[in-house]
Amino acid sequence: MSLTVPFPNPVRDWIISNLQRGCAAPDVVRELTSNNVTEELASAMVNAVMQALIAGSPLPDGQLLLAPPAYQADPCRLPACPVVTCGDREIRILSRMSKPTSAVLGNVVSAREAEQLIDLARPRLRPSTVVDPATGMDVVADHRSSEGMFFRLMETPLLEKLDRRLATLTGLPVENGEGFQILHYRTGAGSAPHYDYLTPSNVANAESITRSGQRIITIVIYLNDVLAGGETVFPDTGWAITPQLGNAIYFEYGNAAGQIDPASLHASAPVLKGEKWVATKWIRERRFISR
Repeated sequence: MSLTVPFPNPVRDWIISNLQRGCAAPDVVRELTSNNVTEELASAMVNAVMQALIAGSPLPDGQLLLAPPAYQADPCRLPACPVVTCGDREIRILSRMSKPTSAVLGNVVSAREAEQLIDLARPRLRPSTVVDPATGMDVVADHRSSEGMFFRLMETPLLEKLDRRLATLTGLPVENGEGFQILHYRTGAGSAPHYDYLTPSNVANAESITRSGQRIITIVIYLNDVLAGGETVFPDTGWAITPQLGNAIYFEYGNAAGQIDPASLHASAPVLKGEKWVATKWIRERRFISR
């Protein structure tokens, strides 16, 4: 989110005067910082004046719009090795990407485990919901035409095994994970681009972040082979992952400084033929406490 800060016109005019009499921009910045202006703000002030003078555009008038600092990814939480032993299963890291910090994983679940998850979920499926940013309430969204349901964390022996498997993979406590969400996409169904992190723009989201911290990791496990379509798409990077039984897409979008990564914007392309089943795991900064 951008930030508007005061930029007194006398300070603006002083910068103009010094630039016009030949002072180098770094010297003007240093003079401002010597007068208790932070280096970041001083640089933004000088750059804004210089850009306006060069372009012949209006000068800042009493305030300055500061762009948020660019997201700086922490080192990926996944081990650097190609195979990670997670209890009874060896998960393979098939490929990695840096924007967002992500990886395609293989051998995350067996065909039998995928079948069991689908069978457990099917009787509890309901039209999928999204969080209304205005109210924080779950609402059925027109742009996501899937069916879904939520399991509780470690609700059954199978789910406990899978929850612990992913905790071992990430190196984070199993309690940081939310219960699995199962989604079913019929032919023609998909989802619009969205973020998985919570925006604290409403009371419900703010309270959830206070209780459990921000979501920082998503793991989407593919529970069947899709005959055509259904890719997980990252629009900002042009990356698309083909759903294949047992594989998963893993991506991170939160760092230790509390920043969130806008490159984690993602969507589900419409299923062109057949159907698509996925199990999604969201992982928080600390122990997840449901409302």
